[in-house]
Amino acid sequence: MCSQEEKQMKKIAVYCGASSGNDPVYTKAAQNLGAYLASHQLELIYGGGGFGLMGALAKEVLAKGGVVHGIIPKVLYDRGAALDGLTDLEVVADMATRKQRMLTEADGCLALPGGPGTLEEISEAFSWARIGENNAPCAFFNVMGYYNPLAQMFDQMTAKGFLTVADRQKLCFSDSLTAIFTFMKTYIPPEIRTYPGH
Repeated sequence: MCSQEEKQMKKIAVYCGASSGNDPVYTKAAQNLGAYLASHQLELIYGGGGFGLMGALAKEVLAKGGVVHGIIPKVLYDRGAALDGLTDLEVVADMATRKQRMLTEADGCLALPGGPGTLEEISEAFSWARIGENNAPCAFFNVMGYYNPLAQMFDQMTAKGFLTVADRQKLCFSDSLTAIFTFMKTYIPPEIRTYPGH
């Protein structure tokens, strides 16, 4: 249901593997996400690669008439990792610059299954939200329970007092794209942490 408070979503940063994993379900999920983005007029911002889930996602968005913005570090571009035919491709100096550019452009951050790089990027986006450096909602597309252990880790952080209950609720794990984008549209950033005497 729409409301006046509903966040306007236009560009979604998606973090995902440059590998496909060992189950076709992950590629299918990437393609489903690509089709969803295109059909809802949501532009994709991603790492610019043409391999693995990254390639499957971007190709599906393009095939369905959607818009894809690639942001790739020069070292990967020089190795031939980039996908041809993107709406636009920005080659940046390094990975840190890529992450910053993606966050700057994004209205929402979403992680498909992936490896350490995927985990690093979405974790940084969520961490920055807690200090007021990222107003975009963060979510995990929890395909076939892939991120269940991570969700349990965040619950452990909360139980042990390293993450507030309120901030834990600002992070979405779901296997439903409808639920994920409802979460994003109604998201309110965390309250900025304050320190005694300031």
